Amino acid sequence: MELDQNKLTEVIHLAEDKKGGDLTLLNLKGISMVTDYCLIVTGNSSIQVKAITNHLEEKLPEIGIPVMHVEGLPDAKWVLMDCGGDLVIHIMTPEQREFYQLERLWKDAQEVSFVSLV
Repeated sequence: MELDQNKLTEVIHLAEDKKGGDLTLLNLKGISMVTDYCLIVTGNSSIQVKAITNHLEEKLPEIGIPVMHVEGLPDAKWVLMDCGGDLVIHIMTPEQREFYQLERLWKDAQEVSFVSLV
């Protein structure tokens, strides 16, 4: 399944539904053998990270994006959602995001611009 700009925007809006913040969408095509896109989302607490994760798990299949695997629960400081090779979503507390700095790991990736609802 190829993710287009509309589908990616829907994913962004779903994360924002539960007040996910500091969203960064990276295009990893040609850079990563694991996924085409990586979405990084900050939840202000483990409770919010869980809420964002649960919402995405419920809603992504409704828009045609499968959730193949979820790691990081119940601790919920850093949750990884594998959406079938096309998309990986990282939902992290601010402390985890600051410590791991995934954007630096993928510094060669192009950031995808999108219109935020927030």
